Amino acid sequence: MQQAFHEPVKLGHHDVAISASIGITVAPEDASEEELLLKHADLAMYEAKARGKNTFHFFSQDLNDAANERLQIENQLREAIRENQFLLYFQPKVDIRTEIITGYETLIRWLRPDNTLVPPAKFIPVAESTGLIVQIGEWIIWEACRFLARQQSRGYDVTLSINLSVRQFNDQDLPLIVERILKRTGVKPRAVIFEITESMLMGDTDAAINQLNQLKRLGVSLSIDDFGTGYSSLSYLKRFPVDELKIDRSFVKDIPQDRNDMDIVAAIIAMAQKMNLRVVAEGVETAQQVEFLRNNGCFEVQGYFYSMPLAEQELSQLNYTVNT
Repeated sequence: MQQAFHEPVKLGHHDVAISASIGITVAPEDASEEELLLKHADLAMYEAKARGKNTFHFFSQDLNDAANERLQIENQLREAIRENQFLLYFQPKVDIRTEIITGYETLIRWLRPDNTLVPPAKFIPVAESTGLIVQIGEWIIWEACRFLARQQSRGYDVTLSINLSVRQFNDQDLPLIVERILKRTGVKPRAVIFEITESMLMGDTDAAINQLNQLKRLGVSLSIDDFGTGYSSLSYLKRFPVDELKIDRSFVKDIPQDRNDMDIVAAIIAMAQKMNLRVVAEGVETAQQVEFLRNNGCFEVQGYFYSMPLAEQELSQLNYTVNT
């Protein structure tokens, strides 16, 4: 079947190439009922798509278990939204020259009624695929800006980084939502930083640039998160109205052992400086990493060397001064 799909299809005067993702289930080993067999084949097909498309995959019980778990998480997520089971944690960003806290990154946590924390990696993909992330994302912006307003009322001059999901970023109502929240909470827009990953910008670049410009008009800052792991070229990068690059933790974690990572980080820092962009390193865990970043001109960092993400009430326990 896949060989057959390799042959182009003629549509009018054009040759059109097609590919196929194929899901396979076997009767009676996997099931004997037609409806269940179709369901199993469907699960296997989506797994083939997830593995890069244009391939085939056989059904397994693991796929069924994963699908059932996903459905369970989706149902529990809907309840979590209704019952307000989410919390925000904050990881400090520190200026390594002064060891003063210059800002925080906002991170969501899901605390179930039985007091178990669900890791974001487990529920965020489900929220993204179901569209629930748009509702959750709006709640995050509201609560993050309320936190920032409390910080500003105490005289702290700090920034607050908020991660945007793919669906949230592509939502045409996002600029209006952000504008309403900024007005209602009274925070200084320049203190709000929205983080977007490279991959989110690489689809419809014109639409992405338009969305970025609409957010910029509100006075907020924009950051490319996990920089270096995506596929953006320099020609695209200079078109995006961003203010900051965040060096992905995967490049930082093996410093100083990995010479390649050190060269990549040094190059990202130099490029950011040439483009007049702020640069932040995440995932900093050792004094050697701090020293390397300082020597290469990256002065704003976050990571476990300074602090893990903390609940708001725990931030006062940190032995660092907050910028005023």
